Amino acid sequence: MKTIDNFNFENKKALIRVDFNVPLNDSFEVSDTNRIEAAKPTIIKVLEDGGSAVLMSHLGRPDGKVDSNLSLKHIVDTVSQIIGVKVKFVDECVGKKAEDAVEELKAGEILLLENLRFHSEEEKGNEAFAEQLSKLGDIYVNDAFGTAHRAHASTTVAAKFFPEKKCFGYLLAKEIEAIDKVMETGEKPILAILGGAKVSSKITIIENILDKVDHLIIGGGMTYTFVKAQGGQVGDSICEDDKMDLAMDILKQAKEKGVEIHLPVDVLAADDFANDANTKVVDVDKIPDGWQGLDAGPKTLEIFKGVILKAKTILWNGPVGVFEMESFANGTIAVGKAIEEATKKGAFSLVGGGDSVAAVKQFGFEDKVSYVSTGGGAMLESLEGKTLPGIAAIID
Repeated sequence: MKTIDNFNFENKKALIRVDFNVPLNDSFEVSDTNRIEAAKPTIIKVLEDGGSAVLMSHLGRPDGKVDSNLSLKHIVDTVSQIIGVKVKFVDECVGKKAEDAVEELKAGEILLLENLRFHSEEEKGNEAFAEQLSKLGDIYVNDAFGTAHRAHASTTVAAKFFPEKKCFGYLLAKEIEAIDKVMETGEKPILAILGGAKVSSKITIIENILDKVDHLIIGGGMTYTFVKAQGGQVGDSICEDDKMDLAMDILKQAKEKGVEIHLPVDVLAADDFANDANTKVVDVDKIPDGWQGLDAGPKTLEIFKGVILKAKTILWNGPVGVFEMESFANGTIAVGKAIEEATKKGAFSLVGGGDSVAAVKQFGFEDKVSYVSTGGGAMLESLEGKTLPGIAAIID
């Protein structure tokens, strides 16, 4: 795996695909700087070698049209503050204007190009557009894990024009290593905790990881499809009736492969999907009509904690309750605390996928687990066993 450490950037221009698709508030200020901070070590390495950095990214979904609300000019000051170097900006990403701005760039300087998705050719993976981008650097660096599952011009096709001079940035290399630790080289016992609302969105992940893990905790809304499939009463809980055969098949496959599946035994049920609903703890398979399971119950959390503390490698993807509502956040917080404890004892813990990352940030576990993935869709496709185009383009 060629990383940025394989190159010296002295007097070289690094063309770096970053993921600066960051949220902006009504005043066009960056409201979450994590993605910019995550790219900093890669950019600093280039500058310290005596090179310059040309940064390219997308922002939002402008659908191939120029939209001033989605211009990367809004983030220039924030990027400058975080990197500690004044960042230059050019309001184009290909063509003469961009090429001239790159030409003027001196060692130690940074140039941010305009939003790649102002050109429809970016998302189409257009080769001529990728070739134009390739003129803007001597070495191609992909550090955008969040878009590594997209075969776009800047993430995949541009790499073709740097046959010997392409590599992963530090962030993307770390993402690959973290997933590899869970899927290939992890110390046993390996545990996956899968939550979220639907079995259907996690089928391919479950089927792929059954060959890799020793234990699988299933929580969140997915629980009730498994419980109902086994004859339990789930009341008004979310349930995919058309996926019950699949749930039984997963249980059968797990048994054949020697994987222990842990489902909730009790839940916190509510008489309404609301923070101020009436609640009671009930057995997971005896939820009365008019009630729905919205969080893991106390016995379940004791069981889950025991499984988590024995694990040496932990993957967490998806909350175990409706954590967005304070009344039903306890289960997700308890799982986070158990993972924190296991990590302190030396386990490797990887958190990935939108909702679990949001929960980890909300409840302050971000620095208490081994690694928090920066890419939702890319992370999920990696767990499904797919080779991501952005990664394949560098390894080729």
